[in-house]
Amino acid sequence: MLRISRRAGERIMLGDDVVIEVLEVRGQTVRIGIDAPRAIPVYREEIWLEVKKENQAAAEAAASAELPDVSGRLGP
Repeated sequence: MLRISRRAGERIMLGDDVVIEVLEVRGQTVRIGIDAPRAIPVYREEIWLEVKKENQAAAEAAASAELPDVSGRLGP
């Protein structure tokens, strides 16, 4: 993990397309701005973890669902 210090107004570049800027530092709170292409999803960690959890639950439900037996209904 890369750890660096930045002051308000300073930026971090991730490749050519993503810019992270420190907007404000107030006590223990840091406000950042993220400029990224729409194709790159940007989430707060707690939202990302909740989305992953819901997707996993949906995948497990779909995998455990019984498919109807249609073998007798097929024919020429």
